[in-house]
Amino acid sequence: MDRKELQQRRKKFHVDVIRLCEDFPRNAAGFEMAKQLISSAGSVGANYRASVRAKSSADFVYKIELVLEEADESHYWLEVVKEAGLQSGSELDRLVKEANELTAIFAATDKTSKAK
Repeated sequence: MDRKELQQRRKKFHVDVIRLCEDFPRNAAGFEMAKQLISSAGSVGANYRASVRAKSSADFVYKIELVLEEADESHYWLEVVKEAGLQSGSELDRLVKEANELTAIFAATDKTSKAK
């Protein structure tokens, strides 16, 4: 997967999370979960975009570690949404899988970058 494909994938993840959150219950739990999830999913995309413009190898590693942290956090919130029963279905399952895959991709990127 090249950089452009990954940029499109992380943006689609954010947009799809926003759409998922539109159907959350209109209560305190639904609002809080939506806030946390939209924030972490957005940070995956924003911080990845920033990593592309890193000023040095160390700056790139730092920014990729932020992306990794936010992808993992998104995965966590999606699991909580599922377990709490705030949402269910194939789209939620797909997003849980996508968050897990993005976490793995950025973990591998971090590891490779540190080895250089």
